[in-house]
Amino acid sequence: MTTMRQAFVKTVNDEIATDPRIAVVTAVISSNEFPQEHERVVDVGIREQTMVGVASGLALTGLRPVVHSYAPFLVERPYEQIKLDIGHQDVGAVFVSIGASYDDPVWGRTHQSPGDVALFDTLPGWTVHVPGHPDEVTLLLRQALKDDNRVYVRLSLHENSRAHPVGRGFTALRHGKRGVVLAVGPMLDRVLEAVDSENADVTVLYAATVRPFDSDGLRAAVQDTDHADVMVVEPYLEGTSSHLVSETLQQIPHRIRCTGVKRHAELRNYGTAEDHDAAHDLDVVGLASAVRSFFRG
Repeated sequence: MTTMRQAFVKTVNDEIATDPRIAVVTAVISSNEFPQEHERVVDVGIREQTMVGVASGLALTGLRPVVHSYAPFLVERPYEQIKLDIGHQDVGAVFVSIGASYDDPVWGRTHQSPGDVALFDTLPGWTVHVPGHPDEVTLLLRQALKDDNRVYVRLSLHENSRAHPVGRGFTALRHGKRGVVLAVGPMLDRVLEAVDSENADVTVLYAATVRPFDSDGLRAAVQDTDHADVMVVEPYLEGTSSHLVSETLQQIPHRIRCTGVKRHAELRNYGTAEDHDAAHDLDVVGLASAVRSFFRG
C-alpha cells in the first residue's frame, strides 16, 4: 500500500518533469527520492536553515520550491528563516514534513514535533494541510504546486482506512444532536470508532485542511445540534485550534474540549507510536473516555 510519503514523492516527481516552476530543496532527508541530476533538485546537506534560505531565493526568481524534511528539522530548527526568508519576504513555498508528532519514536525526541502547527499559527498567510490518507496527499499537493501561496503539508505514517473529500472545508461524516467532534487528519478512524463504541449522538466533522479554519462549517454544524459542545481531536499539540473554535462561536454560549498531544507531558522513554498514543489518550480507549465524559457529563 502506498504511504503518504510515497504519494508525496511520486506527485512531486511527476510535476517536476512537466512544470518548469517546480524545484525541490532537501537537507539529506529523502534526497535520494528525487532525480539528483535534475537542475531544479538541490540538496544542501545537513543545513536546514540554508535549505529554507535557498528555497526563498528560488521563490524570488519565480520558481515554486518544495522544501522537505522531518517536521522538527523543517519547522523548529529553521523557524527564524521561515519567518524572515519566506514570510517577511512574502514569497510562496510548499513545506512538506514527515515524522509528525512521534511517528518514529525510536529516533527519540529529536525527531518529534507536536508543536509544528502551533508554530505556523504565529505566522500569517500559511495554509496548513493535515491529510489522513495518501490519496488526499496527492490531491492537496497537486493544488499546492499550482498556487503561489505558503503551504505546509504534514504527513504521517498513521492514516485512515479510506480517503475523504478535501479542499472544500470540513466534511460532515456523521450527524447528531448532542454536539460536534472535529477530527483532524489521521485521527478520524479512531474518532469514529470511539464515537460508535459510546453510541454518541454527535456530528463528526473531518478536517484535512486546518488553516484556513472552516469557521462557517463549524458554526453551521454547531447550530444544527441541540448542544453547543465541541470536541477537537488533533494529532499535534492539544488546544492548537482552540482559539479559532472560540472565535468562531463567540456569539454562541459553548463548551470546548481539546484533545491532542498533552502540553504538560514530556515522555522520556522511547516506546512505540502506539505507546505515545495511549499516554496522550489519543488511542481509541482514551478518545472513547473523552467522548463519554464530555458529551454525557
